[in-house]
Amino acid sequence: MGGKFKIKPQIPSSTPVGKVAEQVSFGFSELRAYSYTEGSKDGRFFIDFLARLKKLCSVDWNTINVSNRHSFGTEKMSVKNLTPAARQAVPAGMDSLTVLRATGDNHAFLGYREGNIFQIIFIEYQFGDVYRHSH
Repeated sequence: MGGKFKIKPQIPSSTPVGKVAEQVSFGFSELRAYSYTEGSKDGRFFIDFLARLKKLCSVDWNTINVSNRHSFGTEKMSVKNLTPAARQAVPAGMDSLTVLRATGDNHAFLGYREGNIFQIIFIEYQFGDVYRHSH
């Protein structure tokens, strides 16, 4: 017998032994509509984005913190690097935002972490709507 079952690889966790994993959650109260409304007829993008959020919620913040930025990891984005429209929509007093990947093709969403909750400000449906991407 053999071959009927596939073993699904586990996502490694970087939570130190004895430390409670910090559950990842997302908030949308700061979300700015202009950053994603161009995609209102693109259900595939939003289905992929929801799948991504679900995956991110299945790991802890320690795993995200040690992951590559094009995987589950993050990168910091200076507000100065945002488009003029995005800069106007950033909450007062913020000089940088955190970037996470929204889909497998490097679309991004940006916001800030407040405890275990990542408050999403922008979901970049079209490259360049929120910031200039370098190649």
